Amino acid sequence: MAKEHSFDITAKIDMQNFKNAINLVDREIANRYDFKGTSYEINFKEKEKLLILIASSDNKLDTLKDIVIAKLLKQNLSSKVLEELKIEDSSGNNRKMTFKIVDYIESKEAKKIVAEIKNLKLKVTAQIEGDSIRVKGKNLDDLQKVISTIRSMEWEAPLIFENMR
Repeated sequence: MAKEHSFDITAKIDMQNFKNAINLVDREIANRYDFKGTSYEINFKEKEKLLILIASSDNKLDTLKDIVIAKLLKQNLSSKVLEELKIEDSSGNNRKMTFKIVDYIESKEAKKIVAEIKNLKLKVTAQIEGDSIRVKGKNLDDLQKVISTIRSMEWEAPLIFENMR
């Protein structure tokens, strides 16, 4: 009897890598000439899963956001882990940008992913288990096709394929 193989599709992020990226941003901004003498703040609230950027102008705020995304990519994290919530005025004539950290797949999107896997008409089963999607099949090639197809599509969540057994 052939052994059944499986893998999980999740959106978990490595929080240590995320923290490292934020620390690198802080270090880089402290040494940048265009930020000398201006106020800025990078606030990571781990329990609320929020990242708050504060800068003296919209231009500085955009620069700060670009640096954060660049550092996330260098830490092998997707830029999709940040969902922009709002930009607003802050105290002291500063601007404030708030991001939600996305480390889950919403149920609507999970259902779409499962439907796409079923549309491939391969001999695999996909089912939603909590905050992940488990894909099972006897043929490893079918599972590889599922991974490559889902990876090639555009999704809201930063998908990670793990636990290949």
